[in-house]
Amino acid sequence: MREGTQKLWHGLREHATHWVVGGTLLAVTGFAPEEWLAHTVHGLHIPESVLHLWSAGVDVRVFPIAVGMAVIAIGLLRQRQTVLLTAASVPSVSLAVSAGAPPVEAVSTAKTVEQSLVQGYPDALPLPDKPSIAVLAFTNMSDDPEQEYFSDGVAEDIITELSRNRLLFVIARNSSFTYKGHAVDTRQVARELGVRYVVEGSVRRDGNRIRITAQLIDAETGSHIWAERFDRDLADIFTVQDEITRAMVAALGPAISQAERQRAMQRPPENLSAWEAYQRALSHWSKGEDFSTARVFLQRAVALDPRFAPAHAMLASCYLSETSLGARSVQEGVRLAEAEARTALELDPDSAIAHAVLAWVFGFQGDQGPAMEEADAAIALDPNDPRGHMIKGRILVFSGQPAEAREFLATALRLDPRGPTALGVMVHRAIGCYFEGDYLSAEAMARRAIRAYPQTPRPYAWLAAALGQLGRVDEAHAALDAGIAASPSYFEFITASRPPYYHRPKDHEHLLDGLRKAGWQG
Repeated sequence: MREGTQKLWHGLREHATHWVVGGTLLAVTGFAPEEWLAHTVHGLHIPESVLHLWSAGVDVRVFPIAVGMAVIAIGLLRQRQTVLLTAASVPSVSLAVSAGAPPVEAVSTAKTVEQSLVQGYPDALPLPDKPSIAVLAFTNMSDDPEQEYFSDGVAEDIITELSRNRLLFVIARNSSFTYKGHAVDTRQVARELGVRYVVEGSVRRDGNRIRITAQLIDAETGSHIWAERFDRDLADIFTVQDEITRAMVAALGPAISQAERQRAMQRPPENLSAWEAYQRALSHWSKGEDFSTARVFLQRAVALDPRFAPAHAMLASCYLSETSLGARSVQEGVRLAEAEARTALELDPDSAIAHAVLAWVFGFQGDQGPAMEEADAAIALDPNDPRGHMIKGRILVFSGQPAEAREFLATALRLDPRGPTALGVMVHRAIGCYFEGDYLSAEAMARRAIRAYPQTPRPYAWLAAALGQLGRVDEAHAALDAGIAASPSYFEFITASRPPYYHRPKDHEHLLDGLRKAGWQG
């Protein structure tokens, strides 16, 4: 029955145009077979009221036009309803890219179900391509309602500082603070705001003491990634607020990065997005000297998204790192690195990572002035990014200012104590101590780096040199052998000739002297 009705309807709609055209011709030409129509009407026994309407001047020629227009209008409404129902029930359609080509699945503007849905909430907003986070208003646990201003200020400052990190998607205060005063489920909040991470906390004051607790939650799993408690004397409320904000943001950044790298490592390589390939590269980078594998994933990231500035910047870092290990010539490594760093800056002139890497490019070539300018720009753009601090410390070490480098290297290590920059910080702290003649401190920092990254050759070289200067020949020789075994090309690079980033020739001679005392034959 339903099928028959549909066929009848399609037939009426198909001929509706003919009805309209026919009615229009009747109206224009003036042709109207009134007598034939009159006989027909009388034969059908139409009520007198209708006949009276006719006689009142209603032209029968309007009926074909009216019926045709009504059929067309109803047909359009039915088509619109069908489109809306289809869009609501079918997630994607097949599109033919060219004649004879096999159909391909249409890409939705939203993520796939796996990417876009927070577990347990099927109507969740799609997640952005980069880490997304919402900072909820901190709960005032004190009896004093005046502390609302302080608790709100802490959360608002965290939002402001996190927003300076261009690799994060941070929900605005006006949205995240709408949950203030309500008992909320963090997964529900994440579903409604379209974020993966949620920060929540509380503030409690007791006299002149204040305690702030905060925690970072992965809303997809409900697990706590990071939690901390801060106890402070409330001598200067604004100073305390600034100190706690800096400490929290410094801890949140690495915690989120680590969570993102772990997430990326769990996905099959062939299914990685540009962001996930970038995170996979950072995971290999953080292992020490696995730069070749990191480079492969970074090249995949820029191939998937050529406008992904951080991937270009880190690819430049890979080229320089491979050069410093002797895997590339200085000329080739610097050329490739500078091209990628400048591409990153063209895509994002305010990228702290890109400025930091370009500083390293200049520093690698011995251009100390431009290197310092770019490093300062990186730190100004994002004081919480450890790379700017680390690279400025590196430049200062090799420009004959190791004492001035300590502050920047210490800041970088505090910002990223276990991440990809930690190895570089520890190695350059050892180098700075060595150049200052503090061989015991150089030994301690080199051993610390080796414990964390036993496969990397760089700290072995400075450990061997420091032990050689201390006269501990057997230990020095063992360190030298271990370093050469880890990377013969690295030792060839640092000893065959003076690398271009040594601003002072005497610093390089100082290194060679320590290595000779350790047993190096050069």
